[in-house]
Amino acid sequence: MKNNISLASLALLVGVGLSSFNAPLYLSDVANWQFSPFTKVDAVNPVLTPSDKQVFTCPILKKEVKWEEKDVFNPAAVVRDGKVYLVYRAEDKIGKFAGTSRLGLAISSDGLHFKKEAKPIFYPENDAQKSLEWEGGCEDPRIVESAQGQYIMTYTSYDGKTARLMLATSKDLRKWTKHGLVFKAPKHHNTWSKSGAIVVDKVGDKMIAKKINGKYWMYWGDTDLFMATSTDLLNWMPVEDAKGQLVSVLKPRKGYFDSKLVEPGPYALFTTKGIVLLYNSANNGQTGDKSLPDMTYSAGQALFDASNPAVLKDRSKKYFMTPNKPYEMTGQVNNVCFVEGMVSFKNQWFLYYGTADSKIAVATSQGIPSLH
Repeated sequence: MKNNISLASLALLVGVGLSSFNAPLYLSDVANWQFSPFTKVDAVNPVLTPSDKQVFTCPILKKEVKWEEKDVFNPAAVVRDGKVYLVYRAEDKIGKFAGTSRLGLAISSDGLHFKKEAKPIFYPENDAQKSLEWEGGCEDPRIVESAQGQYIMTYTSYDGKTARLMLATSKDLRKWTKHGLVFKAPKHHNTWSKSGAIVVDKVGDKMIAKKINGKYWMYWGDTDLFMATSTDLLNWMPVEDAKGQLVSVLKPRKGYFDSKLVEPGPYALFTTKGIVLLYNSANNGQTGDKSLPDMTYSAGQALFDASNPAVLKDRSKKYFMTPNKPYEMTGQVNNVCFVEGMVSFKNQWFLYYGTADSKIAVATSQGIPSLH
């Protein structure tokens, strides 16, 4: 359901003039709107690894399972009560997909050393979402806060055939209310949809969902990037053109590290330069970056217009992170750095990412262009 909408049509759709599209798409390797370089914290990486000691009783199987025995990866991150909370994806080794995904919780006082909680905090159950979540599971969370202090989590359900973008809310990161499909219109019930990154404002160490032109905005997708809007953070509508087709706002680029696909990283951050989105990408070995193996997952940065979030202003020429450590190059899926959780903590940025779909690592950065 991708659509190559013209610039003129997109300009009309988001209410801007064509002059907004005249900004260069490739500036210097590190433009002044980007995060300063992230440094992998080799002394502690990987910060989270799987364990066969974590056991809980699955409500569907009605038996004990080693719920994170196979892999841990792709976490969301939140600062709460002066600590970093990781909500991470974990897989067991059983079932017809050789692993059901559930979400675990790990907590750190320094952002580097984590203590896991014994049982998962979010998982498929005998509830209204079972048909969408079982038995592939619940994957790849991203979490922001509302102005009222509620946690809003987007995640992916997988029934073995289709990945669907889902939503849940919580007040404490432990007890969650499932709200079902992000896109509730019947025509989207079977649309392959993943990776919902909501636009936020940094308020202290909290990432608060931000309204722009009276709406909340979300980037999503794992081929091209698409958009959705909401007035209440619970009910979302995908941005479509006049023909009802999804509007692509970021595409893969031939000859670059992001030549195969693009997919949102953590939340999108509102700054004085525009909306900065860290994004994941895969390389096409035939048409992409010849220095990278086929399907290497690296991370880039994109800048969208602050008043019109669907308008791309710039994007990085080079990746800022790519697999070059043994635990990033070999695992369930080789050659993967997948950024997904980011916090502002102790006067720096901590970026948490999945490595080879098997473990979790952290990188830090000291700066970003002005936020206010």
